[in-house]
Amino acid sequence: MIDRHEVLFTQLSTYRSEVLHAAASVTPEEADVIPPPFRNNIRWNLGHIYLDQYQWIEALTKEKQGVPETYPAWFGYGTSPQNFTQDTPSLQTLFTQLKEQPGMIRDRWGHRMEEEFPETEMGMRTVEQVLIRTVFHEGMHLQTILDIKKALSH
Repeated sequence: MIDRHEVLFTQLSTYRSEVLHAAASVTPEEADVIPPPFRNNIRWNLGHIYLDQYQWIEALTKEKQGVPETYPAWFGYGTSPQNFTQDTPSLQTLFTQLKEQPGMIRDRWGHRMEEEFPETEMGMRTVEQVLIRTVFHEGMHLQTILDIKKALSH
């Protein structure tokens, strides 16, 4: 693995730790509150971060990543926590999946970061390019989680 890939995986792990730290003090009840003016809650944001990263890799590589079949209906773009059921994953399940995901991506894709695939949205052709996009996306949702926590504290 080349140096810039090490940097990218370090960033991925670091930002993921920030997400987990931000949500660590949230109770399951708080995680399900949608305070105004938000459209989603903390649990949805956590599941969406997890799903989004794998969906972009799948869209590029056409290789399944092992995402539970129900996750797109719960956490996909445009979905709402109003669709949640008792079967929706617990916060603990999401924390575990989010904690394990960077290592799983590194193990599966670390040696294939520059492998080219047919161009997808925004001109991306490699897993490296997809991960750069998903790290940015994760940062946006980290800020949303922090903003929801602030709204819940008022």
